[in-house]
Amino acid sequence: MENYLFTSESVTEGHPDKICDQISDAVLDAHLKQDENAKVACECAIKNSLVYLFGEISSKGKVDYEKLVKNVLKNIGYDDVKKSLDYKNVTVITNINEQSNDIKIGVEKKESLGAGDQGIMFGYAVNETEELMPLPIILAHKLSLKLKEVKKRLKYLYPDGKTQVTVEYYKGKPKRVHTVLISNQHSEKVSNKKIKSDLLKYVIKPVLKNYFDKNTIVLINPTGRFTVGGPIADAGLTGRKIIADTYGGFYHGGGAFSGKDPSKVDRSAAYMARYIAKNLVKAKVAEKILVQLSYAIGVEKPISIYINTYNTSIISEEKIVSIIKKIFPLTPKGIIEHLDLKKPIYRETSVYGHFGRKKFSWEKTDKVKEILSLLKKV
Repeated sequence: MENYLFTSESVTEGHPDKICDQISDAVLDAHLKQDENAKVACECAIKNSLVYLFGEISSKGKVDYEKLVKNVLKNIGYDDVKKSLDYKNVTVITNINEQSNDIKIGVEKKESLGAGDQGIMFGYAVNETEELMPLPIILAHKLSLKLKEVKKRLKYLYPDGKTQVTVEYYKGKPKRVHTVLISNQHSEKVSNKKIKSDLLKYVIKPVLKNYFDKNTIVLINPTGRFTVGGPIADAGLTGRKIIADTYGGFYHGGGAFSGKDPSKVDRSAAYMARYIAKNLVKAKVAEKILVQLSYAIGVEKPISIYINTYNTSIISEEKIVSIIKKIFPLTPKGIIEHLDLKKPIYRETSVYGHFGRKKFSWEKTDKVKEILSLLKKV
C-alpha cells in the first residue's frame, strides 16, 4: 500500500508496565555499578502497593532491593495516595536465585562469550525522520516526554499516561497526523475541557508542529475521566510494552529488553541490529532497511543474517550482507565491547523507547565512512 494510516503508541514512566521495566533495569544498573560482569535476568510485577521482584542474578554486588524500588517509584512521582500510590507504603517481595549452571556453561567461555539464549532480533531504520525512525513512534514518544515536562506546570496531571499517534502516509511517505490520542491520569478537581485545552496548547501543537492541521482528530481521555491510575488501576509486568520499546509496530523480534544484562542477545543483538540498519541508511545504501540476526544459546556467531530493503537499495541485498559481515562485530563479546554495554546505562533505556535517542551507543553512525569505502569495491 502506498496510501495508508499507521498508528504507534508510547506510555509514560508512570504506566504500571513501565514502572516494572524501570525497576528491572534499575536492578541491572545497580549490579553493573559493582560488577560489570554481573549476569542479571530480573523481572518485576506490581499491583496496588505490592512489588514482586523475581529472577536469576549472579553478581558480586549487594543491592538493597526495597530501597531501590522505593527510589524508582519516588522519582516517577508516586509520592501521594491521591496519585494512586505512595512509595513509602510499598511492600517489596523478592524471589531471586543465581543463574543456572547449564546457561553459565554456554555463556562464560575462556576466550569468548556464547549467546545467553536462542532467538531472533530485528533492527530497523528508515529515512523519514532525523532519527531514522518511523514517524508515528517518534511523535508518540515526544508527546510522552512533553507530558513529563509539563507536569511540573500542570500539577493536576499524575504519573500514569499513554499517547498514540496515527500518521497518514501518501505514496509511502508521512504526510500528516490523522489522529492524536492522549490519556493521562489526573486530579478529580479538573475538568476534561480544561485538560484538553492545556494539552493542545502545551503538548500536542508544540510536538506535532506542521504535522498537525485543522483536520487532525484530537482525543483526550476519551472516556471523559481518568482519575484512578497506576498499579491501583492495572497490574504491571516487566516486558509487556515491547512494541512501544522498539519501532512502534513496524517491526519487533526476540524478547523484551528490560532487566537483562547484555550477554542476553535479546537485548544486545537487537541493539546491534539497529546500529547496523541505522548506519546503512545513513550511508544511503537504502531508504529503509530491516536487519534480522538469529542466535543459538552458547554459540558465538549468529546462525543467520537476513535483510530486507524493500526495493530501495542501491546494491543487491547479498552484497549488503557481505558488507555487514566485514564491518560489524556480531558475536556477543564483540557486540558488548563495541557498543560498550557493560556500563549502568539501562534505567534510561527503559522508558520513552530504546531507539531513536542520540545518547545511546547503538544510535551512533560512526560506520558510514567504512560502508562508503566498501561500496566503491563492490
